[in-house]
Amino acid sequence: MAQKALIVVDMLKDFMEESGALFCGEECRRIIPFVVEILEVMRKQKATIIFLGDCHERDDKEFALFPPHCIADTEGAELIHELTVLEGEHCIRKKRYSGFFGTDLEQALISEKVDEVFLVGVCTSICVMETVAGLRNRDYPTFVFRKGVADFDQEAHNFALKRMEKTLGATILD
Repeated sequence: MAQKALIVVDMLKDFMEESGALFCGEECRRIIPFVVEILEVMRKQKATIIFLGDCHERDDKEFALFPPHCIADTEGAELIHELTVLEGEHCIRKKRYSGFFGTDLEQALISEKVDEVFLVGVCTSICVMETVAGLRNRDYPTFVFRKGVADFDQEAHNFALKRMEKTLGATILD
């Protein structure tokens, strides 16, 4: 039986709460119940759980493109209260869009002997898609839950789903 992993991307207060520095909008909040549900399902299946979260220094160069957000050691960089990390689960901080850039995500997948990866989170067209590209570049069978991803830009969201499926070879699950 394949060892599954669920990667939960950027479900952080600065993106998911109205008071957040880079609030992604109500569309993103709508996925929270599904993310909570699929997290429980995956835990029951003994999947490897990985919370992947933006975490920037105050002078990060990314802030030339986006307002300062998810700054290390601030409330905005914390996981939303609906989600919790359990003992033995991974919490990986990232500084760029891809979950692989400058992190130990690849080592976590290897050490957990992961065979296939499922994703939920925000934003579909940025960090989700870039992480999917990293997974596919490493030949992981990759699955994205349509009900579990969202974006502040619906057109970009739709494009990202299509690109992840048609170009990157991920399976989009309804």
